[in-house]
Amino acid sequence: MKTYHSLILASLFCLCGVLSLSAQSRSEKKARTEQAVRQSLEKKAYTIDVNYMNPRRGPGRALTDSYTLTVRNDSLLSYLPYVGEAYAVPYGGGKALNLDAPITQYTAEAGKKGRTTISIKTENEEDKYIYTLTIFPDGSTTIHVQPTQRQSISFNGEMRIDEE
Repeated sequence: MKTYHSLILASLFCLCGVLSLSAQSRSEKKARTEQAVRQSLEKKAYTIDVNYMNPRRGPGRALTDSYTLTVRNDSLLSYLPYVGEAYAVPYGGGKALNLDAPITQYTAEAGKKGRTTISIKTENEEDKYIYTLTIFPDGSTTIHVQPTQRQSISFNGEMRIDEE
């Protein structure tokens, strides 16, 4: 009977040790992710993988293809789908939100609970755009795009974090 109690007691000590190690590794991973997000934002070099679309009218949709928004120093590479009303576009529909354009204005503002709000203005031969990104410390992101010649649209996604 004593060996049985000893065995149970030893098992409990091992289980407590494993649980505390997993909690430490989770908090360490969270801290590494938050630091990687901060560094990417400071460098103005990041990519957001978009996985959900919220048109202004109609239901939201999960995206199955790989859509991205990339910021590299002074340029914006947007490969995003568009669903909505267009006011004035070229014949054939134009490029919509598929563009590689220089950034004309970039502002970043720290918010509550570690989130960062970024406003990016850019334009191409078809339209002018304002991209408003809300990036949370864990890398999750909401993107609101306001073109001048189309209805606005929003997206949800995750910032790519390079694990080293």
